Amino acid sequence: MELYHLLNRGVEKREVVLDDADRRRFLHDLFVFNDENYVDPNHGRRGFHMEPSERVPLIDIHAFCLMGNHYHLLVSELRDEGIPNFMRKLNMGYAKYFNEKYDRSGVLWQGPYKKILIQRNAHFLYIPLYIHLNPLDFLSKEWRRGNIKNFDRAIEYLREYRWSSFRDYINIRNYPSILSMRLLKDSLGSSERQIKILREIVSSPEIAAGSNELE
Repeated sequence: MELYHLLNRGVEKREVVLDDADRRRFLHDLFVFNDENYVDPNHGRRGFHMEPSERVPLIDIHAFCLMGNHYHLLVSELRDEGIPNFMRKLNMGYAKYFNEKYDRSGVLWQGPYKKILIQRNAHFLYIPLYIHLNPLDFLSKEWRRGNIKNFDRAIEYLREYRWSSFRDYINIRNYPSILSMRLLKDSLGSSERQIKILREIVSSPEIAAGSNELE
């Protein structure tokens, strides 16, 4: 099995989610478009009806984080061409929703997406933690330099951030239907162990610098 870090950013670094309704729609799309069957991109519009069918997932989503102008996914393929098929549906479907809601036209994303193969054991351990740390950018980007002063405040912020998989991995039920947690649950360990490693990352300039190389 090959593990990939996928990310994409809004064109010209523009915001791609403007309110919680957008955030809920994007996370909903992570679930709905992860299906080998055809899914109409209008599926989220009021009055749209979609016949129930047996889902055939294209990928396993092991971790995710939605930010203001970009997103991160950690995935593995379940079907041939599962990643490109899923990402095409996700990016096109969400862009259609966003453009219709905000009466705009043109591309929303700066490109198809960036795809990084996870090749080293160290990256396997740190990439989900790095993904889960991203929301600290809203609080203080000092974490990227290993210079967080108030770690308890930082962890509380991550606990309250609803738009990533961190809460599910520390046993706060959030969006379990999106996730496949089997692969990472044992390696990440308990909530206490994850928080201990997060502290090491954001308190050590050397470790933080290495984690930033994962993007």
